[in-house]
Parts: sequence; C-alpha cells; structure tokens
Amino acid sequence: MKRPAPPPTDDELHAWVDGQLPPDRHDAVEEAIARDPEIAARVAAWHTQRDSLRRLHGELLDGPIPTPLLGALDRRQPRRTQQRSSWMRWGGLAAGLLVAFAAGWLGNAQWAQRSAPSAGTQLARAPAVREFVHDASIAHVVYTPEKRHPVEVAASEQQHLVQWLSRRLDRPLKVPDLSSLGYTLVGGRLLPGETGARAQFMFEDAAGERVTLYIGTLDARAAGASKTAPSANETAFRFASEGPVPSFYWVDQGFGYAIAGKLPRDLLLKLATLAYRDLS
Repeated sequence: MKRPAPPPTDDELHAWVDGQLPPDRHDAVEEAIARDPEIAARVAAWHTQRDSLRRLHGELLDGPIPTPLLGALDRRQPRRTQQRSSWMRWGGLAAGLLVAFAAGWLGNAQWAQRSAPSAGTQLARAPAVREFVHDASIAHVVYTPEKRHPVEVAASEQQHLVQWLSRRLDRPLKVPDLSSLGYTLVGGRLLPGETGARAQFMFEDAAGERVTLYIGTLDARAAGASKTAPSANETAFRFASEGPVPSFYWVDQGFGYAIAGKLPRDLLLKLATLAYRDLS
C-alpha cells in the first residue's frame, strides 16, 4: 500500500512560492495547496508579502545581499538561509530583519555589486506572464472554496462591480457571458498584482463548480507591446498547468486574461474562447 505523502513544511511552501521547490515534491505540495484552503491562504499571503517588498524596494530586490547584512543574518538564521542569493528569495523569511536594517543600512549602502549577474536577477527577469498566470491560479484556490464570502461584490450589483474594477484597473472592463456553457456570474473582487490592481470575476454552474477570470496589466517589457490575442483558430491561447489549478490565458496589448478552474482541458478552452470572443 502506497504511503501518503507527508504534508508540506513551511520551507517547502516558501520554496514553491519562489519557484525553487525540488521536482520530487512539486506535485504533492500543489495537491496540498489545492486541497487545503488554509494552506492556500497562507501561500497567497506570502505572495502578497513578496510583491509588496518588490514594489517597496524596486531594483534593490534584484541585487545580492550585501556582505554586512549577511553577517547579521548569520547570527539569526540557519546556514542554508544565509546562502540564498537574492532579496526576493529570503525576503519572506527575513522580513523582520529587513525592516530592522532598512532605515539605517539601505539609506547609506553603496550597491557596488548591483550590476553583477545573480540568481535573483535572473528570477526578476522571468516573464511577467508566468507570474501573472501563477497568481491567477493561487487566487482561484483561495477564494472559490468560500461559501459566504467568495466575492467582494455580488452579481446582483454587476454594474457597480464593473464600474469599480474598471476605475481601479484604469481600463474599461466587461463581464463575459458564459451562460451558454452553463456558468453564471457569482461576482468579483479587487486583488493586488505585480504591476498594480488585478480583478477576479467568479462564475459557477448549476452543480456549484466554479471558474474564475483573472484580469490585469502586465509589464510591457515582458508581455510585449504587440497584440498576441487568439486568432480565429485559437492558436494564441496558452495552457498552464503549473499552479494548483490549470488555466488558459492570453495577452492582448499588454493586458492579461486567465480562465482558471478544476475542469477538463477541453471545457476550460471552450470557456476561454467564449470569454475572449465576448470581451473582444
């Protein structure tokens, strides 16, 4: 009889958030995130913390940890934590230390090593689209299990919901009509993103199965300035299965869209196609 996989540790969850989890634990950790709303909520909180740190410190997060700060970290963290080579990697685990040193050290330090290549720099240059789709998957598993508060604004206030999110995303939004495939609007919410506000619309069918549409602006340098939305044969749709739930996504003039849900791939594609045609 096959023994069940051990539950993920905090270190493994942090590694999963950072994209550094060993392959042999990847599937087990993702299953735990998808199965346990409490774990999913913790992971989402760490994502938000990481994004907040990146927005706060900007390009400093791409540089290696200065030697004096590593010395301070040496007195408080295990050696394996010392060896993490970028602010992004250790930001969540050493947030308290970062705050303590930020006022004095960051104001006066000379970042001579900023131009040196590092693992952190490579990670920061990863495609914004990949992070966008990953965030869409996390947002789905965090909010779809909710019974009483799955959305901030219910479908009964759809006009207000669309106006509010359009204003926050600085772009006219529209709720796609997915009723021909049996999915009706539950409502929506505002979420934080790497480059600003994001929106999530939630839909469900008669059986209570939920699917989400995640929308937001992408970094123009990573997403590309040209239009890459699906053509008539839908070859521009991309399927992503790396997160807790699969999704189909597309990018249209620097704006990203992702349909996510625990659904068969063909149904998810039909929903994405319907949403794209309606939004276009």
